[in-house]
Amino acid sequence: MSFSAVVVDIAEESRVAGQQRWLVHLDHTEFRVGDAGAIEAIARSGARLQVPVLGVVEREGEIWHRVEKPLMAGTSVTGYVGLP
Repeated sequence: MSFSAVVVDIAEESRVAGQQRWLVHLDHTEFRVGDAGAIEAIARSGARLQVPVLGVVEREGEIWHRVEKPLMAGTSVTGYVGLP
């Protein structure tokens, strides 16, 4: 299943031994807590950036996607629940 969305917000979840984990909030999502998959964005250069969604958490009633690469607010993305 795929869907289109825009990154609304991002927050650093953790930083351990130089490894960062981020939480990304989208304006729309088909992911549910417990799902994994990927978020794909197109860079200004035209390159495709695929960011694995390692998990999904709920914070204050909102769904956040756990990733290892940050995406800037305002970035248009395509989300893939499961494997793209």
